[in-house]
Parts: sequence; C-alpha cells; structure tokens
Amino acid sequence: MRRILIVGAGQSGLQLALTLVRAGYEVTLMSAQTAEEFRRGRVKSTQCMFYPALRVERQHGLNLWEEQTPKLRAQRVTLSAPPGTRALGFAGEWEDYAQSVDQRVKMAGWLELFESLGGTVIYQSVTISDLDGLAALRRFDLTIVAAGKGELVDLFDRDPSRSPFTTPQRWLAVAYVHGVTLAPEYPDYAVSITPVPGVGECYLIPGYTISGACEILLWEAVPDGPLGTRWADRPRPEEHLRRMLDAMRTFAPWDYERCVGAELTDARATLAGGYPPVVRHPVGRLPGGGAVLGMADVVVANDPITGQGANNAAHCAEIYLRRVLANGDRPFDEPWMRDTFASYWTYARPVTEFTNAMLGELPEHVQRILGTAAVNPTVAARFSHGYANPADFENWLMDPAKADAYLAQVAGDGAG
Repeated sequence: MRRILIVGAGQSGLQLALTLVRAGYEVTLMSAQTAEEFRRGRVKSTQCMFYPALRVERQHGLNLWEEQTPKLRAQRVTLSAPPGTRALGFAGEWEDYAQSVDQRVKMAGWLELFESLGGTVIYQSVTISDLDGLAALRRFDLTIVAAGKGELVDLFDRDPSRSPFTTPQRWLAVAYVHGVTLAPEYPDYAVSITPVPGVGECYLIPGYTISGACEILLWEAVPDGPLGTRWADRPRPEEHLRRMLDAMRTFAPWDYERCVGAELTDARATLAGGYPPVVRHPVGRLPGGGAVLGMADVVVANDPITGQGANNAAHCAEIYLRRVLANGDRPFDEPWMRDTFASYWTYARPVTEFTNAMLGELPEHVQRILGTAAVNPTVAARFSHGYANPADFENWLMDPAKADAYLAQVAGDGAG
C-alpha cells in the first residue's frame, strides 16, 4: 500500500486526502487545527464553489452541506461610476447553481470524515525542519504540501515569468453576517458584484456558516484608493463591520440598502488582509535533499477578485488524484511532480491570466462587453459562465479582436 503525506487541511489537502484514502492509499494528514478548533476559529476565507467544482465534490460524496446551503443561481454585476451612482447592471444565470460553505464548517466536517474512514491525522503546526525530519525517515512515498501560509511556502521559489505582481493588488475586508435581504432586481440567491473604479469591488455572497444560512460581505480595496487602509489597524469585529457598511453607503448604496439589518454571525466572523498574487515552482527541496510537491494555493495563489481560489483548489485536488492513481507503483520522482503540476497548470493558467487582468483598469473592449451584457441576456450569461469555466474567456473576453468578433456576431444574431 502506497503511503502519502499531505501537509495542510484546507480545501485541496483534505479533498485529496479523502479521495486517496477511499482509493485504498495509506494517507497521513498534518493539520494545525482540530475539527473543534476549526469550528471555534476565525473565518478563513470567502469562497464561491461554482458548479464544475461542486460536481467534483458530489462525485466523491463530499457535498455534506448541499441541502442546507443556499443555491446561487446567477451572478449580478452593477458597475458604479461615479461612486454612488449606477452606470449599468445585469444578471447572468449559470447552467447549474453555485454554493458557499464556510471553511470552518467544511474543514471540520471533512477532518472528522477522514478520520472515520481510517485516515491518520497529526495535529500540529509543521516547520521545514519537521518536514525534513519526516523525509529522513523515508516513511512516505510522496509528500504534498497544501498549506498555503507559513514558512513551508518558502520551500517553493516564486516563478517570475508567471508572477507579474510583487505587492498586494487589493486589501481585503470580510464579514459573515445575518440579516441581508435579496436584491429587488433579482429576488433569488445570487452573487452580487459592484466594481467601483479607483476604489475597489464590493461583493455579497449568500452562504452557509456555523449558525446557518448567511451572507458573506467582501470589500476588495485598491491599495492607494480611499478604502485602501481602512481596515489596516485590524479593528474589533463590530467596528470592522461598521466600516464595511459605511463604505457601501458611500460607494454602493444599493448594496447598503440590502445590508441595513446586517449583524455578525459570530464573534470571529471578520477577516482583513492582503497578499501579492503569485505562481511558484511546484517542487520544493528540503534541507536534507528530499523533494516535496506543492499544490493549490502553495503554487498558484490568485487574488480573490474573481472568486477562483476554492475552485482552483478543488480542481487541483482532482487532477493530483488522477495523477497519483495513474502512477501505480512507479516512483513519485521530480519529473512526475513537475508533470503533475503541468497538468494542473493547464487548468490554472487561464484562471490566473483572467484574474490578473481583472486587477487592472478594465480595458475598453471589456467595458463594451459589460455594456452589451446590460442589454443582452446572451452576453450576460456568457460572462457569468466564464467565472465557472474560466478557459472560455480566452475565446472572447481576453482578446480585443475576439471580443469584437463575438459582439458583432451577437448583434447580427439579434438583428436576424
């Protein structure tokens, strides 16, 4: 029986651990938190799992909260220009619903499921020297690092050819709340996005947390804009939320109207911070010479502006699973590791390029697309479709000539 060590109990690490143990592998998982510590801890992220990623979870029986979690039918975009005034808006429906489960709930439940299936969990924070010591024992056929924070990330060198940024492109403020109403223009569950040029982006994401259905509020603030330093002092939770709502009142009053009754879901329902988007080389070398493979956020950390992080993690775990199973009894050597990451990069490259593009000023052809989406449901639906299937953006949105050709085609179809 092949023995796999996975360091990190997030979306990718736990998903891979669960699927491998069900496939008959001897899997050891290292987690810095117990299930109960996850549940009692601070929120860790925003996340919107689009339907392709949900189908992966469903295929493996990991969709444990599907019935309790709001089903998100569409993506709503309202462009603000100047701040406080609606320039345009539209809703594009997805082929299937999206969902957002608080990672405190999900990781706690998955940890307990993993142990019930016979997986081994070592509860401790892991340093490079810890990992080096384990490698020296030669107990594992493959070690995968899925912990996207902490010193283990330093094992993986930044890939400058794929990492155009060296500083955070947004400062983030998150709050999980109860008491948000549905949008009158689209009275069903949907992700709402309000880009405010020069200021940032405001998101409302229906989700499920430790106290039930909720709404996840997110501000992505341009660092040198008026909101850039508003949460830098890490205010107490109630003050954190007050500042978020105050920013909505000023820059997205239609979102604020939905949130006037918002109250925090719990005392640890806020998060603030920022990080530079980065792609790292996939193979890390330990001091003793052992090689480890990075996955998901360790090797491809995109800004949350396009909501791809949890989806990337789910797809990465599925790709790595298939690669491990296909390798049979052959060694998990460095060429295998690099080829495994290359398989994931085929998925992650268009995601990364789209996300990085959305961090800058919207190009003129993208503005034309959004303007057309406001009056054409076909374009609105395709724009939303791309968030769930980012590779499609290469066929039109990411290239001005292809975008113009598509818009001309749509206009011709409408005229006909």
